[in-house]
Amino acid sequence: MPQSPQSPEWLIDTLGARRVLAFGAHPDDVDFGAAATLAALTERGVEVTLCLLTAGDAGGFEVGQDRAEMARRRQAEQEAAAAVLGIKEVILLDERDGWVESTPDLIRSIVRVMRQVQPDVVMSPHPERAWDRLQKSHPDHLACGEAVVRASYPAVENPFAFPELAEQEGLAAFKVRHLMLMAAPEERINLRVDVTDHVGQKLEALRKHFSQHPDPVRMEEFVLSRLRRIHAAGTAEGAPEGHAEDFHWVVVNGPETFAGF
Repeated sequence: MPQSPQSPEWLIDTLGARRVLAFGAHPDDVDFGAAATLAALTERGVEVTLCLLTAGDAGGFEVGQDRAEMARRRQAEQEAAAAVLGIKEVILLDERDGWVESTPDLIRSIVRVMRQVQPDVVMSPHPERAWDRLQKSHPDHLACGEAVVRASYPAVENPFAFPELAEQEGLAAFKVRHLMLMAAPEERINLRVDVTDHVGQKLEALRKHFSQHPDPVRMEEFVLSRLRRIHAAGTAEGAPEGHAEDFHWVVVNGPETFAGF
């Protein structure tokens, strides 16, 4: 039986999603993967923070572009997109676009942000490559996902991991409860979120990334088609058409978790 898309209220009630921290390797990653879900959550009072690993200076389609200028442009585009979704804070780390690796330094930076924000739910690109559409598994996305997962367990909750964060910055160990991983391989998808009422905000947020869309009309057609397919995959034949975003949902610390097991 197909798994029906869940409502945004379900995320709040079942996952306890009062505070969400979403990671992306580049500007627009989270907007493609989860913008409508985040818009639905912020509309319901959920606090969402966005953290980008890079400024996306290797993106765009202009040969010979100035990378520093592209970074500034993309950061401004992301700030504008975040405002559309009700996201009030965008944190930018200093990884190099195109060369993201899951290093101890990056994991420390992610742990720092997690301990600062203390989210109930962490979103990130998936660390596994999806062979059905390779473009959603950019190497930076995979590295971002691997670093976020490694930070989520065990680093962020282990007081012996990066003890300087507690000693020097007062950032004590903290347990992440849930992961919602975007751009997952099809066989990993176990959560669909009905975003039918928030498609307009997703498209408006994506339009803010002007530098990345040489064909905006085709981009929007692709996104809408994808959202309809995700919704249809989780509903019975003949059900009303709708739109959904999909995730690999992982419970990191649930009611049955004890002593790190």
